[in-house]
Amino acid sequence: MPEKKQEALFQQAVDGEQKVEPRDWMPEGYRKNLIRQISQHAHSEVVGMLPEGNWITRAPSLHRKTILLAKVQDEAGHGLYLYSAAETLGIGRDELIDQLLSGKAKYSSIFNYPTLTWADIGAIGWLVDGAAIINQVMLTRTSYGPYSRAMVRICKEESFHNRQGYDILMTLSKGTPEQKAMAQDALDRWWWPSLMMFGPSDKDSPHSAQSMQWKIKRQGNDELRQVFIDRTVPQAEFIGLKVPDPKLKWNEQTQHYDWGEINWEEFNQVIKGNGPCNAERMAARRKAHDDGAWVREAALAHAEKKNKRNAA
Repeated sequence: MPEKKQEALFQQAVDGEQKVEPRDWMPEGYRKNLIRQISQHAHSEVVGMLPEGNWITRAPSLHRKTILLAKVQDEAGHGLYLYSAAETLGIGRDELIDQLLSGKAKYSSIFNYPTLTWADIGAIGWLVDGAAIINQVMLTRTSYGPYSRAMVRICKEESFHNRQGYDILMTLSKGTPEQKAMAQDALDRWWWPSLMMFGPSDKDSPHSAQSMQWKIKRQGNDELRQVFIDRTVPQAEFIGLKVPDPKLKWNEQTQHYDWGEINWEEFNQVIKGNGPCNAERMAARRKAHDDGAWVREAALAHAEKKNKRNAA
């Protein structure tokens, strides 16, 4: 069958809300787009363990330690689900990780910011995971079956993370003046990077239009960002915190919040590797990869031995 005809039939199936499965024919551009997006998502889950893992031993109580430990463990599981989904597209996990360690593959810019206080752990759960949920609920309906199914489970766990973060900041906001100031400081520092998580406006995004046509994405970046702002601002007001945007205001005509300009130059610099913690995050990942080499080698040797025994 001519490729043009295959592409037309593929688009017809996608438009008809049929899930694309690993053995189905798909355009090479669709496969590459998915590998880029899923691998970036998987890398983000793994790198995202670093700023929070740094606080496990310093959390203010045993209760908080166990919750944070469970959350970081969840993030590792999310990375596993997503690497597995990417592998169904014909790319090996070793190659995916090599792309991350070499700098060829990206991860979310948000994880290149430092966690300076305990309140930052709350801000990550409330803002960062809150933004992730809005992005990821959309992906439960993505056109690629393995990715869609992985996202259903991930979203359920992210909802727990979001509530955990909000609870931390709510508790701090009801505490001493110093604790409330700590919560406000965390919101001030994490608000704008959280808005950047949705990516640039769709007109400036090189992948959005095609991703929307193939139903890899279901909503545009600005639309999702608006949902996040409309949902989060009242939550901040409820616990007595102020969103650090002097241009933020409710628009009676649109029934949405208007917001100020995002510093996209900062976003671009972080993406290029010039963020506060880019070098630190990649150094940590490379060290973990090198330190774990013996585990991979032992697992491979065990698998080979088992295969030989089964063959005999």
